[in-house]
Amino acid sequence: MKRNYFAVALLWLSMGYGSAIAQQRSEILLEKDWKFTRADQEAFTNAKYNDSKWQNVTVPHDWAIYGPFSANNDKQHVAIAQDGQKEASEHAGRTGGLPFVGVGWYRNKFKVPAFNKGKKATIIFDGAMSNATVYINGKKVGFWPYGYNTFHFDITEFLEAGQENTLAVRLENFPESSRWYPGAGIYRNVHIVVTEAAHIPVWGTQLTTPVINQEFARVNLKTKLAATGQIADGQFQLSTEIKDASGKVVASAKTPLSKYDQGTFNQEMIVLKPELWDTENPTLYTALSKLYEGKELKDEYSTTFGIRSIEIIPNKGFFLNGKKTQFKGVCLHHDLGPLGTAVNDAGIRRQIRIMKDMGVNAIRTSHNMPAPEFVKACDEMGMMLMAETFDEWKEPKQKNGYHQYFDQWAEKDLVNLIHNYRNNPSVVMWCIGNEVPEQGIVGAAKIAKFLQDICFREDPSRFVTQGMDNPGAVINNNFAATMQVAGFNYRPFAYPEAYKKLPQQIILGTETASTISSRGIYKFPVTRRAMPIYEDLQVSSYDVEHCSWSDLPEDNFIQHDDLPYAIGEFVWTGFDYLGEPTPYYTNWPSHSSLFGIVDLAGIPKDRYYLYRSHWNTNANTLHILPAWNFKDRVGQTTPVFVYTNYPSAELFINGKSQGRKTKDTSFTVYNTGDKKSLEAFDRQKRYRLMWMDTKYEPGTVKVIAYDAKGNAVEEKEIRTAGAPHHLELKADRTKLTADGKDLSFVLVSVVDKDGNLCSEDTREISFKAKGAGKFHAVANGNSASLESFQAPKMKAFSGQLTAIVKADEQAGVVYFEASAKGLKSSVLKIEVTKAGK
Repeated sequence: MKRNYFAVALLWLSMGYGSAIAQQRSEILLEKDWKFTRADQEAFTNAKYNDSKWQNVTVPHDWAIYGPFSANNDKQHVAIAQDGQKEASEHAGRTGGLPFVGVGWYRNKFKVPAFNKGKKATIIFDGAMSNATVYINGKKVGFWPYGYNTFHFDITEFLEAGQENTLAVRLENFPESSRWYPGAGIYRNVHIVVTEAAHIPVWGTQLTTPVINQEFARVNLKTKLAATGQIADGQFQLSTEIKDASGKVVASAKTPLSKYDQGTFNQEMIVLKPELWDTENPTLYTALSKLYEGKELKDEYSTTFGIRSIEIIPNKGFFLNGKKTQFKGVCLHHDLGPLGTAVNDAGIRRQIRIMKDMGVNAIRTSHNMPAPEFVKACDEMGMMLMAETFDEWKEPKQKNGYHQYFDQWAEKDLVNLIHNYRNNPSVVMWCIGNEVPEQGIVGAAKIAKFLQDICFREDPSRFVTQGMDNPGAVINNNFAATMQVAGFNYRPFAYPEAYKKLPQQIILGTETASTISSRGIYKFPVTRRAMPIYEDLQVSSYDVEHCSWSDLPEDNFIQHDDLPYAIGEFVWTGFDYLGEPTPYYTNWPSHSSLFGIVDLAGIPKDRYYLYRSHWNTNANTLHILPAWNFKDRVGQTTPVFVYTNYPSAELFINGKSQGRKTKDTSFTVYNTGDKKSLEAFDRQKRYRLMWMDTKYEPGTVKVIAYDAKGNAVEEKEIRTAGAPHHLELKADRTKLTADGKDLSFVLVSVVDKDGNLCSEDTREISFKAKGAGKFHAVANGNSASLESFQAPKMKAFSGQLTAIVKADEQAGVVYFEASAKGLKSSVLKIEVTKAGK
């Protein structure tokens, strides 16, 4: 049997870890050769226990994503107070209908070649869901309940040098512990770090840039020392070099540690002509620190950071590097759709690429702490982050929720989050809670202050907010006034009152819209609806339907465009996620959300192009809806919408003009918002072009867009599809790295002979992959589909789905084939190469 004997040398402190670039520090990433079982016995802690019959898995691993789906998996009989429910009812799909509840055990046997007497060893779990109890060689190492957090233990006294060691981890997820699909298992990476006795501890640096201008940036680096025994003056020195993105040394310092430094080196360095980190040019620097005892090198530690300034000016807004920047944000849950919660870098970066193309510049990690890979990707790709902590404080939302741990664990969890990510330039704000019931409790502002003060103590360089959804209470009871940034979930009509009464003089939409839609599904008549229910368990992609507590995209656009104190929004949500099938709370098999701007398969819905037309100012958008394929609507009124950044456009159906429409900028936040105006789509008329009286006839729909001067600048057509003819394949990436992890996401479309999408086709499609990769997973974006994500077949939804191909560890070529009865199959070639080639 293979063992994890390989020590990986990586520059890790961009994620908060030290790096293994010298023999003084080494790191093992425990990925392969894990054993897993859903049984539960005390004997599993025993190093000599025979686990040969357990399942072989690779970590990161989500045990529940493999299903099967069932209405009985975490069935909850509750009234969801946040959603305005007054009476309890049965919610079968609330947490996704997947089997995450219960106990799971993991075991791994490994050696640590670098470990011997006098060394120190630390084990780091990036995340384990949940209630993790860790054992090494039969002895309990520690316990950490919160499944979303990174935690670490000193395991020096537990390891046996030169011997095989056994790691055992028991996890337990309780029923009614979540409001969405939380995942299960060791779903993030596990590291073992070996250092000298004198070393820089986990998350041992804190880097800030207190002065930034065109000429120079002042960099302050505080570095902790972990050492045994009494430390003499000058016994330890820290030598640090700052390197730019090309590896050139641009600043350095060498500092001895005195007895007055309290075990922390304090270094200041000047970087001349700094290149600033921002969302368009995410320039990164590296501080490489070397710890010496006398002349002996004891440790090397790398801190990746960006030079950037953030500021909030009352009545003016948020400023990044002195430039006013409105938050064009989305909220994201941590699952990756058909991949579940198991961390995958390719899946994460695909999400961020899709969001950036839409114009997104910020993400709120709702409602939990993000994975290190996610934060690293945001650093490198230029995405601001609001890192969130808790969905519960002391008052429960769920019977077995975080309230059970709050008193003992909240400060520990919050400190871990901040220490982990306080050097990452993408993180601009900490969010200490989401819609907590304490909002309406007199005196509970003290808890908010307690958590906010921890943020200020551990990292005074970032802002602090929370998502509040009870404006009637928090505006008047000091709860909102306590917060550095007043963050409101929904109800933007309350912004003026909040601004009038609160001292901050700025308002942030921490959670907005909750517009609901199903990709490619259109409902008639086209009217504004709250909480619609349809027999097919879908909702309309005309983007005019929403939740009872929420609204439409333009209801928020207009606030942030017209109110100078409104500094931006985070839309619920960027992607669909598993669980919370609103409005189908009690309608199994609906089991995933409909809020997403992009569906569970990663395919953009129509709404994506509405946001893109408003947010992505570097690209032109011209999108027509609905798909022009209706078998039973000939002669019936079928409105046509156009989402575009251009101010006006003319619509043609089969060559006949339907007239020219122009965005109506006379509608403002001040003269809209009443019931009559909302039902008349007045706000929508400012941001989208709508032909409400057009009649359906098969053929061609064409739109010609005009610029502000009236010049025709772009045109687009959609056509009624003919008979389904073949499958069209389009991969997000056709070159993968041979690491056994990299993924290609292949969009599979049913099209006619001319390539027009057959948007009503739902036939089953099958997949094969051969060569240097394999079929990995599939999703179609249908929130009511119970088909397995792992089976190499699935029914199309609105004519499309996404299949995922995983690279092997050997270089070569993958040939991916999609086939379906009655259609011409298609093959896609994907190259797999070794890293660096």
